Amino acid sequence: MKPVWNSFLSIIVLLLSIVQAQAQGLIRDAELEYALNRLARPVLSAAGLSAGRINILVIHDSSLNAFVADSRHIFIHSGLILKLDTPEKLQAVIAHEAAHIANGHLTQRVGNMRNARTAAGLGLLLSAAAIASGHGEVAAGIALGTQNSAKRVFLSHTRGEEAAADQSGARYMASAGLDPHAMIDVLDIFRGQEALSARHRDPYVLSHPLSRDRIRAVRGYAAAYKPRGKPDPNSGYWFARSRGKLGAFIRNYRWALREAKRTKYPEVRMMMQAVAYHRQPNVKKALTAVNALIKSRPKDPYYQELKGQILLESRQTAASVKAYSRAVSLAPKNALILAGYGRALLAQNSRSSIKKALGILEKARARDSFDPRMLRDLAVAYAKSGNNGMASLSTAERYAVLGRLKDAAIHAKRAEGLLPRGSTGWRRAQDILIAAKNAPKRR
Repeated sequence: MKPVWNSFLSIIVLLLSIVQAQAQGLIRDAELEYALNRLARPVLSAAGLSAGRINILVIHDSSLNAFVADSRHIFIHSGLILKLDTPEKLQAVIAHEAAHIANGHLTQRVGNMRNARTAAGLGLLLSAAAIASGHGEVAAGIALGTQNSAKRVFLSHTRGEEAAADQSGARYMASAGLDPHAMIDVLDIFRGQEALSARHRDPYVLSHPLSRDRIRAVRGYAAAYKPRGKPDPNSGYWFARSRGKLGAFIRNYRWALREAKRTKYPEVRMMMQAVAYHRQPNVKKALTAVNALIKSRPKDPYYQELKGQILLESRQTAASVKAYSRAVSLAPKNALILAGYGRALLAQNSRSSIKKALGILEKARARDSFDPRMLRDLAVAYAKSGNNGMASLSTAERYAVLGRLKDAAIHAKRAEGLLPRGSTGWRRAQDILIAAKNAPKRR
């Protein structure tokens, strides 16, 4: 068998993020990601991309930005989602980023990685949890958290790339039955920022250079490409649901209660109220709202998941397990829901619940290994089950996903000594150690 690292280097996807070191993180939420992927589906299909293979992920950051880092992920800052007020504007952002993937801009610029690795302030983020599958295959992504200098080296698109992505994005929107004029509305948000110093501009302007010529060209594309077919009539609902869920959790609960009154969707109103009451905290009101929500749509797994989360965080573990169990029965393949179920089982802290939690969390990891909270719970489940080697490995993987490779290496070294030599877990520990050794040093 070929050395794991050699295989890793041969098929690795370089996942480069704009996240500044230790300042931001991914927001992993099953309902939010499902809603965003629903909105993305028509434009991704129009771009000739498989909607099932591309994930829309949210970075917890109040600044305005969106970017692609590989051919399978589109990242959007929470600040941008909350700034936009129509589904078409968000779909315009997604269409533009999808165009960078479809047009091969990242592939053309892989050579820039050599320069980016030496840029000041680079931090190496290894998604080590996905390095080896159960069949011994290597499937990992590397993300580099950067400062502005590194952003300009690798992530900043040229004006030519931006023009091509604008034109393609407008065409994708029209093919999906969407009005490309929404692209102009998005660019108008950033108009005039190029006159500001780099420190005061939104990151989007740094990585997506604006100009009068570019905006003029986008107006031409919007006029030339007429929407064909009909847009998804449910896009407004999914946009309101994604934006409402995101804002209710990361903004003040008073904001959620105020915004809930403004939405035209009763379900979204109840969901935002449930989250707001939970954060007050007012458990009784939160459960009343979430139960009404479930009654309105009993087969929706995300509402059952929300109830499970509210109950778990209110220390009602037995009831939480039941709610998560119902959510899993409705969405048995959703890794984030599985992870929540495992977390609730782990909180029960009985021998049987820990054993069951371990199996559930292993399923969640097999489906989505880029979830630090799940990896933390998995480490606890292994430790409580007496498997200290795998507990150390899961801890190492969690630190790697968080970009803390020095800490990851400490736990990977421990796992290496505890796991059978040559086993899948041992090889994953080896990969983390090699990644940590080869990580660019901060200056």
